[in-house]
Amino acid sequence: MPKDGGNNQQQDAATTRSRWATRKLTVKSSGLKRISIMDRIHKKSDSTEKRRQSDGSSESSGSQGVNGTTILEEPVDGVDANSTTTSEDEGEARTLFFNLPLPAEWKDEEGNPVQTYTRNKIRTAKYTPLSFIPKNIWFQFHNIANIFFLFNVILVFFPIFGGTNPGVNAIPLIFIITVTAIKDAIEDYRRTVLDNELNNAAVHRLVGWENVNVAEDNVSTWRRIKKATTRFMSLLWDAIKSIWKKDSDSEDAETSTDARVSIETKANRKSVASAFEDIQMTPVSSPLPPTGTSAGNPMEVDALAREKGDLINYERDVTGQARFHKDMWKNLQVGDFVRLYNDDELPADVIVLATSDNDGACYVETKNLDGETNLKVRQALRCGRSLKHARDCERAQFSIESEPPQPNLYKYNAAISWQQAFPGVGLKEMSEPITIDNLLLRGCNLRNTEWVLGVVVFTGHDTKIMMNAGATPSKRARIARELNFNVLLNFGVLFIICLLCAIVNGVSWGKTDASIAWFDYGAIGGTPAMTGFITFFAALIVFQNLIPISLYISLEIVRTLQAIFIYSDVHMYYEPIDYPCVPKSWNISDDLGQIEYIFSDKTGTLTQNVMEFKKATINGQPYGEAYTEAQAGMRKRMGVDVVKEGAEAREQIALGKTRALEGLRMIHDNPFLHEEDMTFIAPDFVDDLRGLHGDEQREANAHFMLALALCHTVIAEHIPGENPKIDFKAQSPDEAALVATARDMGFTVLGSTSDGIRLNVMGEEIHYTILNTIEFNSSRKRMSAIIKMPDGRIILFCKGADSIIYSRLQRGEQAELRKVTAEHLEMFAREGLRTLCIAQRVLSEQEYLEWRKEHDKAASALQDREEKLEEVADKIEQNLTLLGGTAIEDRLQDGVPDTIELLGNAGIKLWVLTGDKVETAINIGFSCNLLNNDMELITLKVTEDESGNTTNDQFINQLDAEITDRLRYFGLTGDDKDLAEARKNHEAPSPTHALVIDGFSLKWVLDERLKQKFLILCKQCASVLCCRVSPAQKAAVVSMVKNGLDVMTLSIGDGANDVAMIQEADVGVGIAGVEGRQAVMSADYAIGQFRFLQRLVLVHGRWSYRRMAEAIANFFYKNMIWTFTIFWYQVWCNFDITYLFEYTYIILFNLIFTSLPPIVIGVLDQDVSDSVSLAVPQLYRRGIERMEWTQQKFWIYMADGLYQSVITFFIPYLVVANTSTIAGNGKDILERYRLGAYIAHPAVITINLYILINTYTWDWLTVLIITISDLLIFFWSGVYTSSTFAGTFYGAAAQIYSELSFWIVLVLTPLICIAPRYASKAMQKVFLPYDVDIIREQVSSGKFNNKDAEGEEERSSDAAKESLSSSSGSSRRKHQPQQSVDEDLRPIYPPSIAATSVAGHGPRSQRGSDGTNYTRHDISMETPVNQPADIPDIPVRQSIDRVRPSYDRMRASMDRMDRGVRASFEASNDLTTAAMLSRFESTRSVPTEPDGNGIVSRIRRRTRGKSFKSPFAFHKDQNNHIREHE
Repeated sequence: MPKDGGNNQQQDAATTRSRWATRKLTVKSSGLKRISIMDRIHKKSDSTEKRRQSDGSSESSGSQGVNGTTILEEPVDGVDANSTTTSEDEGEARTLFFNLPLPAEWKDEEGNPVQTYTRNKIRTAKYTPLSFIPKNIWFQFHNIANIFFLFNVILVFFPIFGGTNPGVNAIPLIFIITVTAIKDAIEDYRRTVLDNELNNAAVHRLVGWENVNVAEDNVSTWRRIKKATTRFMSLLWDAIKSIWKKDSDSEDAETSTDARVSIETKANRKSVASAFEDIQMTPVSSPLPPTGTSAGNPMEVDALAREKGDLINYERDVTGQARFHKDMWKNLQVGDFVRLYNDDELPADVIVLATSDNDGACYVETKNLDGETNLKVRQALRCGRSLKHARDCERAQFSIESEPPQPNLYKYNAAISWQQAFPGVGLKEMSEPITIDNLLLRGCNLRNTEWVLGVVVFTGHDTKIMMNAGATPSKRARIARELNFNVLLNFGVLFIICLLCAIVNGVSWGKTDASIAWFDYGAIGGTPAMTGFITFFAALIVFQNLIPISLYISLEIVRTLQAIFIYSDVHMYYEPIDYPCVPKSWNISDDLGQIEYIFSDKTGTLTQNVMEFKKATINGQPYGEAYTEAQAGMRKRMGVDVVKEGAEAREQIALGKTRALEGLRMIHDNPFLHEEDMTFIAPDFVDDLRGLHGDEQREANAHFMLALALCHTVIAEHIPGENPKIDFKAQSPDEAALVATARDMGFTVLGSTSDGIRLNVMGEEIHYTILNTIEFNSSRKRMSAIIKMPDGRIILFCKGADSIIYSRLQRGEQAELRKVTAEHLEMFAREGLRTLCIAQRVLSEQEYLEWRKEHDKAASALQDREEKLEEVADKIEQNLTLLGGTAIEDRLQDGVPDTIELLGNAGIKLWVLTGDKVETAINIGFSCNLLNNDMELITLKVTEDESGNTTNDQFINQLDAEITDRLRYFGLTGDDKDLAEARKNHEAPSPTHALVIDGFSLKWVLDERLKQKFLILCKQCASVLCCRVSPAQKAAVVSMVKNGLDVMTLSIGDGANDVAMIQEADVGVGIAGVEGRQAVMSADYAIGQFRFLQRLVLVHGRWSYRRMAEAIANFFYKNMIWTFTIFWYQVWCNFDITYLFEYTYIILFNLIFTSLPPIVIGVLDQDVSDSVSLAVPQLYRRGIERMEWTQQKFWIYMADGLYQSVITFFIPYLVVANTSTIAGNGKDILERYRLGAYIAHPAVITINLYILINTYTWDWLTVLIITISDLLIFFWSGVYTSSTFAGTFYGAAAQIYSELSFWIVLVLTPLICIAPRYASKAMQKVFLPYDVDIIREQVSSGKFNNKDAEGEEERSSDAAKESLSSSSGSSRRKHQPQQSVDEDLRPIYPPSIAATSVAGHGPRSQRGSDGTNYTRHDISMETPVNQPADIPDIPVRQSIDRVRPSYDRMRASMDRMDRGVRASFEASNDLTTAAMLSRFESTRSVPTEPDGNGIVSRIRRRTRGKSFKSPFAFHKDQNNHIREHE
């Protein structure tokens, strides 16, 4: 590539780097967008500047230099009428001016800027100190019951309605409002603290200059009031905390000018420059080879176009007052200059003008945005790279035309324009396009870059990360939402009985022939009608318990205690970061028991994002010892005790590691080799590297490691200390793992130079010149490095996907090696490892120079540059020589496969929504049990058309046809009838299909025309993987499923890119990783590891849902008894609302007598223990189907209450009414309060006994609480009636307790009340048992005794599953024949068919580092499949010349599966990776006859001694340097 005109240095062998965009494009034409933006710069009529167009316009009258800058010589009179923008650009574009006067049209009458921008201060909290009380009360009175209770309190203020004490009546409502407000305040305070931490974080901002884009921040009176309120509340809270904690740390009082602790890295950074610019920012050398050309570059361009663009106007006079001062994030404004340092977090969306790198490169970690921890390269604008200091910023004069704020993380378009003076030419209009590659997004972290200087373009809620986050929702539990309906039903019942009382009482007062007309003092209302009206509201007060306010108070208590128990569960405590499970929303614990869909992020959630080099095949020799999750799953399904085998394997690996380390130390005392970092455990490799088995293999192994050390783009980071280390930062974690293994084997990358790379090869430091680096992208699936060796030879090293490398190998060469290597790679892939192939090509100098000319020509092309570069790269990456292959394990978090399997058995569907690429997501899907080889993989994908010729309708029609065709396979059409059926069906789909879709295709299927069909198709798939999706798309998918299927959803993630879906789901779970707490800030629950989700959902969620449903039903039941007991008494009082019970009984009934038993059942009840809940996850399905709380259950309990109210009232009444005995004090028992006491005692005992019968766990605490509740009514009656405060009720206890009839009633009434309930429960458990009833019987018989042993991980539940009616078997569907179709659409078939498949481990062969599509899957024939128990034992065949436990173990497993499970498939030799890769060989390759039917049976002998004609003729010179000869 031609170098910039400003760089006059010539290098003999300059390194060039070819980079293609690897980001996801989401618009039809980025080029058209840039044209439109740059045209709009001069669209204003008053502008005197010359108009210009970007390089994408065919009408450009200027010429573009190789540095991407456009020089315009003549004004363009018109703009392109065809310039279009996308619908995403709705909003107002912004133009920013820097050190230029603001044009008149951009000012208002007072001279202030017309455009206003959002502040950089963000708030994810829902409340402020000033808005909390009114806003919280407003939210609480969205609950219809609270409105009713408030209305009742108001009624009591009017004595005419019979109210006695308005203050006492208001206490319950005040209590529940206060408790709920305190809970909300605590939850919101946590968010506020995190918001303040971000808003007050430090950033270096340019001060002492005028930012013309924003007006001076005049704080309004309202904002002053809000600020003062906030300060007052903050001081008040600090004062309270200081009282609680006398010995508070003084460190809490640090000022905002101190260095900020990075949220992401938790590490302090000291500024490399003072606040007064005393220390010059010296650019550091690029960690990557610089872009340039060799002296012999034939490319010649216009001299003016070669001039380097420069924003600085060196003739401009400046004051010199500008300085970079430390300020807070919240004070940043659009148009500010900022300077950022290594490891800083980005405070806003910043356009990069200059970096410490000569080439303008900087590296960012986008974990918070897309979940990826690998580094991404961003480039400074070419015109801004001369900016270094504050004085340069003062002299720079330019303007930026930017698109409006929009949430797409992968797209940004803008243009920068300036005037530049050229010698002999004068001022010229200059412009340069700005893309997403020049933009640093808020939330990213700057890595491996000393400093960056840029300008702020978007702030606060206009930044992309905040636009994707969405507003903080106010979540309510599903039961709480459904409760409103039941409350309305009770309102209906209440209205009917109140109306009945009003009518009857009004009619009775209207009679003139009744005794009431003679012996009473007249109606209270004066007229019968008015009396009836008053009676209605009096009845409303008396019968208000039918809408129990005590229910809402108790539910708050229950949910709070449930949250405390979840927090206290030691089994969900993650010790490495000292983090328990933290409930951040206390009111949705019961929602955890109804989850049907879980949406999970991948990176950092399912995986550790830690790549470990495990195995390799070099010159036909397999190396490496490992025991992977996929291998354990395969062995487990074959009946092997994987716990025992795993322990033995780890012991063997530990011994192998010791041997390998000893051997490596014998070769070379490598100071950078650390035992704890070594992952490639291969003592036989070390032996071969030492030459114990001949020079040929020694040289092959050494050259292979040299290739790994040279072919990469990693950055070496030296970590000083007593034991120095070298760490590697890479754009791909796979690449870092490869280079780290080369380091451990003695080929250490020390660092980059201006034209190459320094290596320590077996103790000797050697410099290798890198001529070209052709980087990896998703379409090429390979990368190459052209290296000039010290002996002058030129070698191209290439690594990439298996299919890509095999298709580019030298024709007619290495036939045997290809076959054996392919078989090794298949074996590695079945172990769940990601495979890569390594190859090389030796180039003559003439070949290279000719190719270099073509490359430089393509690199300087103005049109289709990327396509031309790829075409040129393809020419040289041919005729390769195979060196070997690698196998890398993407480490899952502990327990992820088991957790997913448990959740699948529970009937929960798991979808993966990730920002990662499709191939990587598929790899993880196999490793963690989401996918297996029995599944047909449905891939929905449309290719983006950057030319803009494809319309939206064409994309939609293409996907519509494909989805319709897929639905037809399932016998569906996607209409409303299918949707209605899908909403009713909660069964897990058959594990035969999985669906994969990328973000661009997802954009179209979420269109209203396709959404329903897509949803129904996904419903038929056991797993769904959405890849390359933005945070907003994640939320849209969650919303589609939640609202479309009316199901309960849970989202789990660990980064800021997951916040949107966490907030959208019914329950959001954040993983508090070692780094980052962004997801935790917005989550409802925070856990330390994904595996804790099984306990949170299957144990606490199921318990909470069942407990809550039972507690609510019992609350309605007990208030039904109490209310209707009073109602029946009104029959003898003309319904005049005479109180049956003494007033203290009415108050204490819900407060003391019956309040604790429902709370106990809501907090402590357990149908089965936690271990049994995990052993039999199928018990959870009752929650998915929402069977615990139904309208049928509500009405059954209401009917129970109605029946028992009749018994509770009439038995005591009839006993008392027919008694002629007169009490000794002369008072008749028929006095109403004493009759009320006769009724109240058996009513309380009946209610508490009924609740006890509905309780599964009769432990001592439950029985004690219910017994105390029963005794309290006796205690209160005795104490209260012994005092004259009881009035007419004085002495009632002694009187009624002395009556035998009372005790008869006390025993008889509860028995008659409970009898129907007891009989129905007994019959149900015997004849129609629930799943839990069966399991409880098995627990009683001792079948689950071993499950209670603490720490036992293996939970066998086969006996239980056989008894469950809801247990699901694995059903197989016949796969439809598919003829010639795209590889992405082919089903995933064998190499290995699992004997059983629900959600089990799936061994696979189609596993590559970039994709699985190189394995062409043939059509499956319905072949009888033997079960594992039927497979005869096959003796393990040991390696011929040495013991390799991992290799032999895997080989035996493959032989067993090949012979016993699917011999007929292997007969064709068509379905294996080895067979597939052979198809990529040239026609001149000579195929060899297989030795047998099995995969491994063809590996009959070791391939030691394979002769490679040219590449491996190595020898060492006197300097111990590895030489190679063509």
